[in-house]
Amino acid sequence: MIVIFGLIAGAILGLRSAHQRGGNRLDKAQYAAVGGIIGALLGLFATIGLEKLL
Repeated sequence: MIVIFGLIAGAILGLRSAHQRGGNRLDKAQYAAVGGIIGALLGLFATIGLEKLL
């Protein structure tokens, strides 16, 4: 669940960032994809960390 939340949150933040910079729809798609990947990776590391602690 943390990975999915990170994916969605990262994509939204990337989309918002591209929109603020005045990017076209391909820029927005690229920023959303990269943000989603970064968010999913951070969520994956958080999940692994929590599993090791519990």
